[in-house]
Formats: sequence, C-alpha cells, structure tokens
Amino acid sequence: MVKEIVKYPTPLSVEFSVDVRVFNENIVSLIEDLKDTISANNLEGLAAYQIGSYFNIMVVKQEDGSFLELINPRLISQSQRITSTEKTAYFGDLSANIERYDKISVIYQDINAQNQTIKAEGDFSILLQRKLDYTFGATFLQKMSEEERTLFEKKLEFGPEVAIMMESCPTTFQRDKILKVIKYGYVLMFLVIIGSLFVQEDMTTMLWKYQLYGSYGLLSLNVIYFFYAYFEGKSYTSCVSCQLGNIIGTTLISLVKLTLLMVVSYFVIN
Repeated sequence: MVKEIVKYPTPLSVEFSVDVRVFNENIVSLIEDLKDTISANNLEGLAAYQIGSYFNIMVVKQEDGSFLELINPRLISQSQRITSTEKTAYFGDLSANIERYDKISVIYQDINAQNQTIKAEGDFSILLQRKLDYTFGATFLQKMSEEERTLFEKKLEFGPEVAIMMESCPTTFQRDKILKVIKYGYVLMFLVIIGSLFVQEDMTTMLWKYQLYGSYGLLSLNVIYFFYAYFEGKSYTSCVSCQLGNIIGTTLISLVKLTLLMVVSYFVIN
C-alpha cells in the first residue's frame, strides 16, 4: 500500500528508530508498503521512518532496479570523504552539498533475520548513508557545514530562487570605493563653506573657484560611478534589477547633495 511520506515542515515523529526484534507479517507488510511508496513516487529508497514508522528498516533500489531490504542496518566502516549534491523526499526538491564517504560497509538483517553485509561505493553508498540518517531521527540537514546549512535554511524560509539570489549578490562592491572618494569630496566642500565664514573677503574668490572646480570633479566621479557600477552589476545576473535601482537611486541622491552644496556655496562664498 502506498503511504504518505512525511515532509517538511512536519516534524519527524521519534528521535531514533527501534530495532526489529520480531520478524512477523507486520514487518513484511511494512516492507511492501515501502516498496509501493518508492515506486509510486519514483524514489531511490525510503526508510520506514519517512512513512511514520518507528522501525529500523530501509528499502533501496539497486542498480538493476531490484529492491534491497535492510532491517536493523548499521554502518560498520567508511573511507574516502567526498562532497555530493543531494535531495531527499523530506525537503521536496531542495538540494544541498553534503560531505559523505565514498566507500562504506553496512551490516543488516534480511527478512529471515539472517545477518548480511554489503559494501557500497559512489552514488549507492551516498543513498545508503542518506537513509541511515533517518534511522537516527536525522536528515541531511544535520550533515551540512555551517555555511551550507545557512543557505539551506534560507531556501526553506524564502524559497530556492530568493535564497540563491541572496547568496549570489554580494553586499560590497568595488564601486563603493568611488562612493567613498565622492563622500570625502563633499566633506571638503562643506568644510570650505564653513571656513569661508572666517576668512577675509579677498580670499572668497579663491574658495569659490575651489568649489567650482571641485564640483566639476565630483560630477565627473558621479558619472564614472554610474557607468562603472552598471558594468560591475551585470556580472551578478541574479540581481541585476535590484542593483540597477540601487545604482540609480544612489547616483541621484549624490547629485542632489552636490547641487545643494553648490547652491549654499554660491550664496555664502560667491
């Protein structure tokens, strides 16, 4: 019988799976339910945990398409760390980069309560490890690095497209250095205005020329900033629209400041 798969944000029901002690028809039925659910959802495998059962049972598809039933599985050896891009039914279509082992050995019992051992490597090894996570009441979220977990939690909260946009758009740019120079220029112009109140009248002509030439230079820097910022922003294709609005707004505000400074300079200095 096809069962409903537990999915996020529904919490997983227990802290860890319970080993099977009695191999009866209930266990056989549970395994068949796992197979039916795997086939119905076109999955590679499921742990009983994922359909709400507390038994320590996994069913996975092998390369030839047959099902492998693992009861009370235990990871007994592992080697060669690798990073894989994984998805799991609990989190739907979301993927994450997880550090795993390329080669593992697992001991388990079959439906006849006989001990078995399997060695796996590559994709099949990763599949087994992902299902083993569930037997400990965990998902691959607990296997992520801190950086990967932060990104994945953003995907859960905002959706994958928004999260990727947030991650790929930096908060600082090279163009910020131009803005810093412009800012210092405005500070100097303001200081000239204040200084003109304390100098002799014959020096105001020189100060006005300084303000005039300074304004030409700052106007040029604003133009340079606009075009360079637009060129730099094009390299971050996931957030071009938001960057363009920010660039236009920043440039307009800067030009308004320059205009106000020159108006004040005209009436105070000239």
